[in-house]
Amino acid sequence: MMGYYVLAGVLFLVSSYVSNKLKSKFQHYSKISLRNGMSGREIAEKMLSDHGIYDVEVISTPGQLTDHYNPKNKTVNLSEAVYNQRNAAAAAVAAHEVGHAVQHAKAYSWLEMRSAIVPAVGVSSKLSNIVLMLGLVLSATGSAFGLGIFLLGIVLFGVTTAFTFITLPVEYDASKRALVWLKTKNMVTQQEYKGSEDALKWAARTYLVAALGSLATLLYFVMMYMNRR
Repeated sequence: MMGYYVLAGVLFLVSSYVSNKLKSKFQHYSKISLRNGMSGREIAEKMLSDHGIYDVEVISTPGQLTDHYNPKNKTVNLSEAVYNQRNAAAAAVAAHEVGHAVQHAKAYSWLEMRSAIVPAVGVSSKLSNIVLMLGLVLSATGSAFGLGIFLLGIVLFGVTTAFTFITLPVEYDASKRALVWLKTKNMVTQQEYKGSEDALKWAARTYLVAALGSLATLLYFVMMYMNRR
């Protein structure tokens, strides 16, 4: 178990670094006002219109970095700061979330795959830790039943790990769509574009770190299982 705690500690430090870096980047680029004077809401609405999407609503949601696209009710949810502010960071986030709406409208395969496994991920994320811990305790006594429980926990954790990797192309593609639109439609200056691009790169890295961390943990549990067989 000591190895797991060391791994968890390292992953926590890396995740914290990337998260803090992301926040500092957004704070920095929030100071770069958009030349066109458009708010995040206006950026989002224009991008939707330019892609011929008229059945998606742009709304404000409480919190910081809580921005997301909800495919169920077709809403682009922007945090209060992004919704109202008129800067490079707000433009990047708003365009990124609309990127997901564009993916939905075009039936982007990776987004459809991610949406399809969401129910299974919800169950797995709730049960995996409990089942893993129970399996670890029971299998420590040499119980074949405990080893089976441990394997079940690994499978459940594997579902959530798969989800983190399926999320990567979805997020990177949304950022790519956002940046292409911002540039081709001349929505931002060169300086504003660089800020938007850098902010989205750090946002993507949070997903990458989460995926790699989940994979490392999964492999650690698999090795423990093999050693106990």
